[in-house]
Amino acid sequence: MISYVTIGTNDVRKAEAFYGPLLASQGVTKLFDHPNGGVVFGKDGRLVLGALTPFDRNEATVGNGTMIALDMPSREAVDAFHAKALELGGSCEGAPGERGPGFYMAYFRDPEGNKLCACKLG
Repeated sequence: MISYVTIGTNDVRKAEAFYGPLLASQGVTKLFDHPNGGVVFGKDGRLVLGALTPFDRNEATVGNGTMIALDMPSREAVDAFHAKALELGGSCEGAPGERGPGFYMAYFRDPEGNKLCACKLG
């Protein structure tokens, strides 16, 4: 079971400018600035995602083969979330569509190259 995820960033302002409006489209808002560098977002008092500078102060890099899937309430929400990600400077890694029976997904990368998926299962 996943509690929350963090994504490494080398540019906190750029990450906040991308994730703030993107996550707000699903009711997720900024909770606080992280004391070690970064920003944390949540919903209903729960952490959802942090865009953080690495604790070891080395450069943040993209995990090859790593992807974060975010559950959406509907197929229309998948479409809208994907479009918002592209509008905010993300790049398409797979347009919205059914990937198998009951698996509706859309893939994108944030401006720093992290791969995410918006999905509606079932």
